[in-house]
Formats: sequence, C-alpha cells, structure tokens
Amino acid sequence: MYKGRSISAVIAAGGIGSRMGGSIPKQYMKINGISAVRRCADVFAGMGVFDRIIAACSAEFMDVCRNELRGIEVTYAEGGRSRQETILKALSHVDTDIVLVHDAARPFVTERVIKDVIEGAISYGGCICGVRPKDTIRNDEMTFDRSTLTSVQTPQGFDAGMLKKAYIMASEAGFEGTDDAGVFEFAGGSVHITEGDYANIKITTREDMPVETRIGTGYDVHRLVEGRPCILGGAVIPYERGLMGHSDADVLVHAVMDALLGAASLGDIGKLFPDTDERYRGASSIVLLAEVGRKIHDEGFEIGNIDAVVIAQKPKISPYTDEMRHNISRALGISEGKVSVKGTTTEKLGFEGRGEGIACQAVCILNT
Repeated sequence: MYKGRSISAVIAAGGIGSRMGGSIPKQYMKINGISAVRRCADVFAGMGVFDRIIAACSAEFMDVCRNELRGIEVTYAEGGRSRQETILKALSHVDTDIVLVHDAARPFVTERVIKDVIEGAISYGGCICGVRPKDTIRNDEMTFDRSTLTSVQTPQGFDAGMLKKAYIMASEAGFEGTDDAGVFEFAGGSVHITEGDYANIKITTREDMPVETRIGTGYDVHRLVEGRPCILGGAVIPYERGLMGHSDADVLVHAVMDALLGAASLGDIGKLFPDTDERYRGASSIVLLAEVGRKIHDEGFEIGNIDAVVIAQKPKISPYTDEMRHNISRALGISEGKVSVKGTTTEKLGFEGRGEGIACQAVCILNT
C-alpha cells in the first residue's frame, strides 16, 4: 500500500509501430541491449509501490513480451484493435484504488515522474505529467503562448473506478480519445498536471532512438583439403583444394557473421548455427549471413560498414573481391560501398604461408 492506497500500473505495449519499420514493434527493440518495454517495467517494478503491473500486448507478440519481461511479476492482458480498446481490456485486470497507464514507447521514464503522478492521482483523482513545448506552436491563424501549453506525456494516473467507468462510457458512445486523460475528461473528469521530463520521450520513428555505435570483430580459420570447392564470400574460386567444414566453410563470411553477432551481443555462429546440427551440413554461408542480417535488423541495428581481410598464400583472391562484396552486401541488404574485402599473404610464414589453410579477420560497425 502507498499512503493507504493500492496501486496498479498498466504498461501499454500493444502497438505494432508501423512508422518505426522493422519486423518487431518499437517497444521490443533494444536500446543498449535492453528493450523499451523491459526498461519501463524495470522502473515500475523497482519502485516497490505497485500491487500489480499489467502488460497489455497484442496476441501476435505475447510470447515476445513474456520473454522480455521474464523475472518480473506481471499480469498479461491481450490488446485490442486500438490503444483505447487495449486499455479497456487491461483495466478489467485492475482491482486497486489507483491505476497508472504508461506507454511502453516511453522507456526513459523516471521514478520521480511516476511518484509525482501517483501523488497527483491520489489527491485529485486524475493526474497527467507533461513539459512546456520548446518550439513555437501555431495554427494557420495564430501563434500560441507556449507558457499556457503542455506537451503531455505518460504515465497518467487516475482513480481506478472512475477511469473504468470513463472507458466504458467512451466505448458505448464511440468516442476515441488521444490519451487516457482525453477519455477521462470526456466522462466528466478533470486532471491535475505535474512536471514531466524532457528525457521522457516517446519513440515513434528510428530518429527517436538514441544513437549507439557498436564495434565487432570476427576471426575464422579453415583447413584446405582436396575434394572440396573453395568458396570465399559466396564466390567459387578456381583452386585445386577447398575449405573443410560442416557448412560450405566460407571462412570470409564466417568471420563477417561473427563480427556482426559480436557487435550486437548475440553470441557467435557456433551458437547460432552449431556444427552438430545436420540442417547446416553443406549449408551456404551466404544464406546464413542473410539470417544474421535479419537478426541484426530486428535488434534495431543498422550496419555502418564491414572491413574484412582474407589471409592466404594461395589462391589469389583479388580478381574475385568485387563479386564477394556484391554477395555479402546483397545478403545483408546494404550497399556495396559499405563492404570492403581485401587479401594478404603471410610471406610464406605460418599455416597460411604453408598453404595449409585460410584465415580471415573482419571488423564491423553497427549503429542504432
């Protein structure tokens, strides 16, 4: 209990984030390795004042949401066709005096902002947080006084019984509010405003995501043997021997994949494509690279560039580097200008110099 009142929090994570792009909604994209919805839930759960935390998410991504919030005691509510319908469904799980509703797309909310909204909801029955707009706001006819305006944020807090009635009334009347306060006011309620935080931004497009740069390195070695094709960067190199491995043993692509996976903290190719799995016997590494590219994209990263060096005394690879760059860039859906492949020898030193095998080193940059 908080000041003698029981409190619930609804984390609205039902959106599909079409403006964001990507194959997963924005609330599940990673920010410094942690999803937006997890960041929100960690703050709310860490305060220790909520009797119940409810995550409202779409049926399609329910398992994803459960995985992101594992370890936190959460009640799950299936979302609806709109945010308003999603919140209405989530409110059926609320059995407390006060309820706060927060958008999972605002992952930088702070305890101070939440606490102020709780106290405002207890004192006034309805409370929102917000900040004064920094830009000049006008319509076609006039400029508005910024000191009288508020850019509204979440969480928004209410007497739970009053908010439930408001949502039912709005649903029956066919009214669609832009936020919870709008629904609450439609039903006759009024809201108090507390100070929000300029850092409490709503992530809507990729431009809203914090910029993060990651560097990854990869290294791989394969033995040269007779009776195998020599495949590097997806190109078949004419040579009397080829690389030995469970898949096509494309040492260049393997190093690139490890660099990408390492930068994104997703493990390595041994974890993703184990050589104990018969599905990958003889597999095309270029095909596997495309799968790695999709995983990188789903984590919210974009590839800045890739630089790889093939270390071999023989065969000579310079005639084929353009083809390799083309294959790698096409698999990853990036421009060839972001991919560099070059070769070097070891002046006949080491296993590469003796022609026993080929090594490759790769480095990449990922950006959010």
